[in-house]
Amino acid sequence: MHSTSHFVAASCAALLLLAATAQSAAAAQSGLQPGGKLIELDEDNWHLMLQGEWMIEFFAPWCPACKNLAPTWERFARVAKDVQVQVAKIDVTTSPSLSGRFFVTALPTIYHVKDGEFRQYRGARDGDALLYFVKKQQWQSIEPLSAWKKPDTIHMSVLSYFFKLSHTLKDFNGRLQEEYGLPTWGSYALFAIATIFVGAALGLLLVCLVDFVYPPKKSQRQSFSESQDNLTEGLEDLATEEIEDDGDADENEDEQRDSDEEEQEDDDDEEEDSEEQSGDLATKDKEADIEPEKEEKPEPKQAGDAAPEKTEQVRKRKPRKGD
Repeated sequence: MHSTSHFVAASCAALLLLAATAQSAAAAQSGLQPGGKLIELDEDNWHLMLQGEWMIEFFAPWCPACKNLAPTWERFARVAKDVQVQVAKIDVTTSPSLSGRFFVTALPTIYHVKDGEFRQYRGARDGDALLYFVKKQQWQSIEPLSAWKKPDTIHMSVLSYFFKLSHTLKDFNGRLQEEYGLPTWGSYALFAIATIFVGAALGLLLVCLVDFVYPPKKSQRQSFSESQDNLTEGLEDLATEEIEDDGDADENEDEQRDSDEEEQEDDDDEEEDSEEQSGDLATKDKEADIEPEKEEKPEPKQAGDAAPEKTEQVRKRKPRKGD
């Protein structure tokens, strides 16, 4: 009889222990803590906020405003259980990717999350205002984040990795200076050299990937020497064409010069012919003027006067012949 009672008691104790273990495991998986205590979320369990209603605070240990808000936020976590709202906080120094995912630019930052919809709380930061906000559902009057700003999208996930990388590099820089005694300019130079090599490696990888996806045609594949030969031949052909063009231009100039000279000679000949014709006409007019003078018979004069008249006629004829 005693053995049976001991067996029943042991069985009950085992069942109670299993129930307690299962309950604690479920609470750990859901991120909940008993008694309405504040929940701490990080990069591993942040997706728990996608179900139910949450109030999330982003803080940093060094932030004075976050330190002032901490007691109020803990009291709010204890009373928010009555309205079935879970209150959590995220340390951006230990979870930098979440600060990039939510694009946190100021501290402290408070978000209200309801079934995957994110709204930023910008009201008063006292316990009564926070409780009134969730109890009266004032979050319905706030526009939720747009689709391209939602923290659970792919591009915001990529941005979170960049934030995490920057935080890792910052820690590595501090370790180089503190543990290894490397000066500030030395760590910056090391990072600059590493950036150059990483950029070159990524560029080479991208070129290889493009060549693999879109391979060039056989006609486009040629060695460096062949391309240089083709370039040399092209330059030679271009020089030959320029020389031929210069020769053609010289020939055209000579032909133009010859034609201009011929036209000038023709113009000179025409001017000479016109001058000869005008000279003949003038000579004929002068002869016509002289003939009437010859027909007039002079009056008989003395022998002494005849000589002067002849000399005058001779003087008059000389200039006319010269013309």
